[in-house]
Parts: sequence; C-alpha cells; structure tokens
Amino acid sequence: MKVLLVDDSSTMRKIQKNALKGMAFEEIKEAENGRAAIDILKEINFEVSFMICDINMPIMSGIEALKEIRAMPAGQDLPILMCTSVADKGQVIEAIKSGANGYVVKPFKPDELCAKVTDLIEKFNIK
Repeated sequence: MKVLLVDDSSTMRKIQKNALKGMAFEEIKEAENGRAAIDILKEINFEVSFMICDINMPIMSGIEALKEIRAMPAGQDLPILMCTSVADKGQVIEAIKSGANGYVVKPFKPDELCAKVTDLIEKFNIK
C-alpha cells in the first residue's frame, strides 16, 4: 500500500507517519499543499492507495485540491480522508459534499487516525 500525506505542517506529517508506522505501508509520499499533492498524483499516475489531506493550507486548500482531484478521471475513486484542526462543521460538510470519504479532527490520537485509515482500507478493499 502507498499513501500520500498532505499537510502544510511538516510536524503534522511526521505525526501522521509515526501513527501509521505499524500499518505496513510500502511507501509514504508527502506534499505541503493541495497543488503539490496534485502534482505528485499526476507524476505517479495516481498510484497511491489513499490520501490523507489537511483542509486549511496555503497555495491550495485541501477542499480545492479535493474538488480538482475528483474532476479528474483517475482521481474519482481515490479514497481521501480529510483532516482539520478546527471542528468547523461547515468545512467538514463541504469536504464530504466535495467527495471526501471521511475526516478526522486534529489533534487526534494515533489510534484514532489508524482506525479511520483501517475503515478506508476495508471499505475500499485496499491491498
């Protein structure tokens, strides 16, 4: 399995990587904003198992990236879990309506993130 972590905070990406350490990912790619994530996805032909993406980022927000990814044929079925540091129901609703497959509110416990990822893996039969 391969995963793409998208967050403008390198500390948060490190926390996510550490939380996912025990889940047997062969590769974890990282991007610091939505634009960089889209560039990486195109570069690797969308060959990731799923993506974890922050909502609030500079250059291109997670929701803007989500909408752009969902508009591309290769991105329509990519499982995407959104993260937000604010429990803003409006943002969460917009993300879900835009095609997110789930969300987690920061700060989260490592086992909470792993549970959300496990749900995605099972729901989408990711191997």
